[in-house]
Amino acid sequence: MAERAVKLPDVGEGIAEAELVEWHVKVGDIVREDAVLGAVMTDKATVEIPSPAEGRVIWLAGHVGDVLAIGSDFVRLEVEGKAEPPAVMKTTKTIAQPAAATPLQPAVAEPPAEQTKPLASPAVRLRAREAGLDLRQIQGTGPAGRITHADLDAHPAHSSVGAAATTYLTKTGVEDIKIAGLRRRIAEKMSIANSRIPHITYVEEIDVTALEDLRGKLNGQQRPGKSKLTLLPFLMRAMVRAIAQQPMLNAHFDDESGIVHRHDGVHIGIATQTQNGLVVPVVRHAESRDIWSCATEVARLAEAARTGSASRDELSGSTITITSLGAMGGLATTPIINHPEVAIIGVNRIAVRPHWDGAAFVPRQMMNLSSSFDHRVIDGFDAAQFVQRIKTQLETPAMIFIDA
Repeated sequence: MAERAVKLPDVGEGIAEAELVEWHVKVGDIVREDAVLGAVMTDKATVEIPSPAEGRVIWLAGHVGDVLAIGSDFVRLEVEGKAEPPAVMKTTKTIAQPAAATPLQPAVAEPPAEQTKPLASPAVRLRAREAGLDLRQIQGTGPAGRITHADLDAHPAHSSVGAAATTYLTKTGVEDIKIAGLRRRIAEKMSIANSRIPHITYVEEIDVTALEDLRGKLNGQQRPGKSKLTLLPFLMRAMVRAIAQQPMLNAHFDDESGIVHRHDGVHIGIATQTQNGLVVPVVRHAESRDIWSCATEVARLAEAARTGSASRDELSGSTITITSLGAMGGLATTPIINHPEVAIIGVNRIAVRPHWDGAAFVPRQMMNLSSSFDHRVIDGFDAAQFVQRIKTQLETPAMIFIDA
């Protein structure tokens, strides 16, 4: 009898070490040639290490979780005949996660026929486990009796679990999509805004119960030819009134020249999703419009943006922007400023929530505003004050109709 060392092979791509993730054998086991000894994992794949010869396991390199060096002894076998040079074996790769590890412990040698753990790759084990198949009941047709995917397909129980099993088949395709046109321009503008503007995001909860009640009544009395009122026209008018007290929010910041261009006219951009991507049509001179005029112009511009008929002038020149996902608005967002503007107001979805009125919890229609500001020119206090001014008007909507 002679001792033979099985080395941890080079798994490729310049990797110097690998993590031991699974033992298929234990000390004392009799193994056949090509039987899987264990598996290691790199950042790319799980790699199975087969036995180069038939023999008895007399030593294992370590425990699951240990990091082993490439070229170090992995397993030592007691084999028939004279001692041979350490064996460096070829490997098999799979991207599946390894199955649960076998504890490292001594055992009494058993003949190959009584080996209790079936030979199968981690991918096959995962598929069998998800399909509820017992690998001990399946005859393997691969090398050294290894169970393959074909063996699972041929098993009598496959017809009843095949659909579930094939649900988890590995997909390896990669589709290359060229970013061009509007999508490329959006990507460039977002990159500029996110890299050059230090954002501060302020989230505030607003009770819009009274506003929704008023909106419903106004829409119920709607005259022919007038657009339906959404929340946006009320928000736009509230923003106009808040800007009158804080004009620095209605501005562009030219960071290259260090100049803030503060605008008298309030030109509100409405971020709008289209089939080709995000565009921002602009409601010009919102300061001169009532809620009905705002509603009509928002509806017209949104339709033009979605049909692709909006002109360049209608898609540029905003001084402050609103972004809203409607019913999909989530609880809170972190909107990215429409460069070179200094503020963006994000509208989140309206939901009924319990609200403490000082005596009891009552159901109220609540909505969050998630707003971002350019922290280079807008301080946190000023940002919070601006949102609070909007909040006050939306919670007491009669204020929106009072001339400042």
